[in-house]
Amino acid sequence: MNIHIIQSDITTLKVDAIVNAANSSLLGGGGVDGAIHRKGGLEILEACKKIRARQGKCKTGKAVITTAGKLPSNYVIHTVGPVWNTGGKDKEKLLANCYKNSLDLAVENNIKSIAFPNISTGIYRFPKKLAAEIALKTVTAYEHINKIDDLYFCCFDQENFEMYQELIKK
Repeated sequence: MNIHIIQSDITTLKVDAIVNAANSSLLGGGGVDGAIHRKGGLEILEACKKIRARQGKCKTGKAVITTAGKLPSNYVIHTVGPVWNTGGKDKEKLLANCYKNSLDLAVENNIKSIAFPNISTGIYRFPKKLAAEIALKTVTAYEHINKIDDLYFCCFDQENFEMYQELIKK
């Protein structure tokens, strides 16, 4: 598996799947979630509504998969990251679960290329460096990582991009 650190808009990537840092409603929101829903169109929203009707809200750390609608990718994997607030080990484990559960869905759906945003580091205020360390540690330790050809950490801002580049060297 090849790990790539890029600075880009995740909604423009032509990969098998992009990961959405979703909220528990799955109905769109701000940040990357809102951008994915806006650019992907109603197909994504309708697919999310069907999932929600079957299983209710998506719990923190869990992931679900939908069509990508009008996006250049084939799928969107929606995962709900933890809100940092007071922090704690449980929040770190929940963030790691976002990556693991997203990769599980990727493997189940024969996805060979996947792009992750910086989950929980926006309005959920997870410390960026800690989040990057958890993301890198989780994906590199993933037991079925050999089933993924290309994994992208898609950083929207310069700060995350530089942080991931520095951490990947270690």
